[in-house]
Amino acid sequence: MNHEINAPEVRLIDENGVMVGILSPREALGIAEGRGLDLIEIAPTAKPPTCKIMDYGKYKYEEKKKDKAAKKKQVTISVKEIQLRPRTDSHDLDVKLRHAKRFLLDGDKVKFNMRFMGRELAHQELGYNLLKKVSASLLEVALVETPPKMEGKQLFSIYAPDPVKVKEYLKTHKEVKEVKEDKEAVKKESSSSPS
Repeated sequence: MNHEINAPEVRLIDENGVMVGILSPREALGIAEGRGLDLIEIAPTAKPPTCKIMDYGKYKYEEKKKDKAAKKKQVTISVKEIQLRPRTDSHDLDVKLRHAKRFLLDGDKVKFNMRFMGRELAHQELGYNLLKKVSASLLEVALVETPPKMEGKQLFSIYAPDPVKVKEYLKTHKEVKEVKEDKEAVKKESSSSPS
């Protein structure tokens, strides 16, 4: 920027985007200062380097704005972890599966993590069977990203939301919810109307 440009000659573009030509950095800086603006090197690797006349503060502001807009469009996927044990009861498993389904519908990945303690390690098939149940119940909204895999004393499996299945699931459950709401509205009207 300005006096820091040390190339023997630069290609100059004015503030309106019009090509001025190839000048020495001193001449280009003189033109920029004459207009009350800065000389900024925008393509340092070009032969000769390209410089543009612009307001540096405004340039930084625009760059910051672009970065912020790019971050907004960026989708972040987090991995939610659910702990299981080989002896997890069916009711507890149902609760955990509802949580997992909600996470998947929100667009997050879900990792089921099963810890084996002591003698449970001798019966790893119980853990595999439990994770098969989990896979079967989550198939309507998820894909198995990592099948059940043993790592030390832990067995884990990762599920990712399947966009097509999630959309279909939400559509069918929305229709069911609307039907229930309609029935409830009819019941309210019939109970509130005088007989």
